[in-house]
Amino acid sequence: MAGMSDIAYFKTETSDRLFAERLDTTSDERLALVLSKVAEHLHAIIRETRPTLNDWRATIEFLTEVGHLCDDRRQEWVLVSDLLGMSTLVDALNSDRPDKATPNTMRGPFYRADAPLMQQGESISLDGAGTPVDVTIHLMDLDDRPVAGARVETWQANAQGFYENQQPDLQPEHNLRGHFVSDDAGRISYRTIRPSGYEVPKDGPLGDLLAKLGAPLCRPAHVHFQVTANGFETLTTQIFDGEDPNLGKDPLFSVKPGLIGAFEQDGTEADAALKLDIDFHLNPARQELDA
Repeated sequence: MAGMSDIAYFKTETSDRLFAERLDTTSDERLALVLSKVAEHLHAIIRETRPTLNDWRATIEFLTEVGHLCDDRRQEWVLVSDLLGMSTLVDALNSDRPDKATPNTMRGPFYRADAPLMQQGESISLDGAGTPVDVTIHLMDLDDRPVAGARVETWQANAQGFYENQQPDLQPEHNLRGHFVSDDAGRISYRTIRPSGYEVPKDGPLGDLLAKLGAPLCRPAHVHFQVTANGFETLTTQIFDGEDPNLGKDPLFSVKPGLIGAFEQDGTEADAALKLDIDFHLNPARQELDA
């Protein structure tokens, strides 16, 4: 029959290329490239692992369950991205910085843009529940010069591992969150409490799957920061408790060199506040190229 010799038949070894050749790259070349790469790697996984039809149906059922748990209050696909390390990989590829610059981490789901302005030395612990910690932050550029007038937002879990917006009926509004402005020496100081680590949600299909495989689901204790300053890239990062036993098993893969803090005893009295000293080195903002 006429034209039959022009048909590209499906073959297992070239299945992904057959799909890619059918895409119209003129409408959205970038999207076509990404989708063809997705198909390339998915087809490669299938050829390598050779799932049975029952295996593949179970995979589809898992993906369906994930979709059913997505609504205005919960985004299970974000959790999939986080726990498979993909969110951190995307963030790392988009925030490549010199070794001296403090590394970025993900902002996480508990950030609030309306954290109140606090004064130097104030406490962000509004209920006073937990071991007190005096935090001192030094903001510097890559030449160790102080960065004045920077906005530093901070938020953290309480001593039971819960953020204030997880427990609106149990914690005061804006508990353990606030923002500060660095002084002429690039310094910020405030009081808080030592946070606790916590488990990521495991009541969904991904948590159930990872638990069966023995994957760690407990985040080490940490404090979130977001730093914005004129002339510098925004820094979104976390400082982790160096004594947390889960430090090397963060399920979100956010622990990086330079982000491990020491909660040290400040004074000899047993009830004295701990102290946490932090140095942040900000990376200069990238200059836009002239058109």
